[in-house]
Amino acid sequence: MSKQRQYTLISLILLIVLGLGGYFWRDDSPAPAPALKHTYAKALAMAHNGQPGAARVLYQQLGRTDLSAIRRAGLYAELPNYPSPLALKLANRDLQHDDPLVRRAAIASIQAMLPGAQRSLALGPLLDDEEQSVRFAVVDALLGLGPDDIGLYFGPLQHTLEQYQQVLAQQTDDPAAQLHLAQLYLHENSLKQAAAALDKTLQLDPDNLQALAVKVQLLERQEQTDASRKVLADALQQRPDSAFLQHELGHWLLRHGQDEYALLAFARALELEPDNNEYRYTLATTLHQLEQVEPAQKQLEALVSRDPANRKARVLLIEYWKETGQMQNVQVLLAQLEQLNPDDPLVQQGL
Repeated sequence: MSKQRQYTLISLILLIVLGLGGYFWRDDSPAPAPALKHTYAKALAMAHNGQPGAARVLYQQLGRTDLSAIRRAGLYAELPNYPSPLALKLANRDLQHDDPLVRRAAIASIQAMLPGAQRSLALGPLLDDEEQSVRFAVVDALLGLGPDDIGLYFGPLQHTLEQYQQVLAQQTDDPAAQLHLAQLYLHENSLKQAAAALDKTLQLDPDNLQALAVKVQLLERQEQTDASRKVLADALQQRPDSAFLQHELGHWLLRHGQDEYALLAFARALELEPDNNEYRYTLATTLHQLEQVEPAQKQLEALVSRDPANRKARVLLIEYWKETGQMQNVQVLLAQLEQLNPDDPLVQQGL
């Protein structure tokens, strides 16, 4: 056999082997979907930190179908800062999610985004959910609404509320359950039952400051003003550096018409916990209530600077700037809001 024919035969064999190899080794699986531009972790961080484009990537992640329940629920913790028709559509869709964790997260998100009757219409149907924890989450979400807002769901809500109370009442060794039971009874103005649940809470956990705060409210509801003041005073004497108790003292003083003293308590609470956004927000609103508009604006400016995602603070600061006619500052805040979420109702409304 000539060398020419040998080379030709070898080349032919190689072509056959390579061809067969390509056939057997080829990947017939569908091409992978193009990767999302932003990963879950990055999108969550952008939303939490209030970075430009946050709403878009948050919605993009919620549009995925491959997220675990706990990751999906984590997104809903951020969604109330980015309201829009699409945000509501996504949350409403997940009210039917297979996992109760996601349904509860969507309920909490809708609670924060929708007022009154709209919230009742969105969440009321879930009072028939097969999962007890979901039904109870709806109770918590609708509890502050009046009968007119609750509408047709008033009867089912009361029925589920009674079930909720019965379940909590059985958890006699759980201070958190007993405290929540006390709060539910207090809301219903069932003062004796609230007192009993509260006593049980404090027996199980004597240092529970939240329970002390509820006890103060209960005593006030029973028109025992002096007793409520004494509970707060005794607690503060034992814990003079408790920001929580200082904040509760401020609210007590507000409820009893001592606004200027309340302001001092709120300022002290923030001094003790300068990173607490709730305390800073409360201080700002109290300053404004006392017609100290510029200091109120400064507190909200500081809050928005520290927490750009905080839509509630940003919206209130816009209102305060409008009141004083500082429209340039309003435009700046609206422009920043548009960068975060161009579909925000406030952006759509404009000036």
